[in-house]
Amino acid sequence: MSELIYYVASTLDGFIAHEDGSFDGFAWDDEVVSDFLSDQKQFDTVLMGRKTYEVGLKEGKTSPYPELRQIVFSKSMGESPDPAVELVTSDLIHFVKRLKSESDRPIWVCGGSEIATQLAKAGLFDKIIIKLNPVIFGSGIPLFGLIPQHVSLKLVDQKTYGCGIVFNTYEVI
Repeated sequence: MSELIYYVASTLDGFIAHEDGSFDGFAWDDEVVSDFLSDQKQFDTVLMGRKTYEVGLKEGKTSPYPELRQIVFSKSMGESPDPAVELVTSDLIHFVKRLKSESDRPIWVCGGSEIATQLAKAGLFDKIIIKLNPVIFGSGIPLFGLIPQHVSLKLVDQKTYGCGIVFNTYEVI
């Protein structure tokens, strides 16, 4: 069975992007980029919500992760703008449960907040990896929406970079 991993960048105050979906202000350096690209190789599938997908789409990126199976969840998109991107309009939870049972490679949830919240409520995450950026946005798109139950995490790895970013890897207990 696949692990479902929410691997996302966040501000210190818990936002994954500005209100408009942009994420300027996040720090990057060569080591962070190198580790991020290396980490991506563990995945064969990436899941994202429509709003997350549309951030790249506005930049002309119809297939943001061409080396991976790309799945976008949306109830409002009529069709995928790229044949390499699978559009799923059915029930998120049922689809992800089935997907987890079909493979043994980890599945990456790259955003956004709405699908992460639904998946957390359903108890489907196995790990959460937060690229914690040394910045405060004050408002924006939260890491998670309201989750009515307590979710316990165990810190299993941490790496600090010279630019101030800290990667925290948590197992969901």
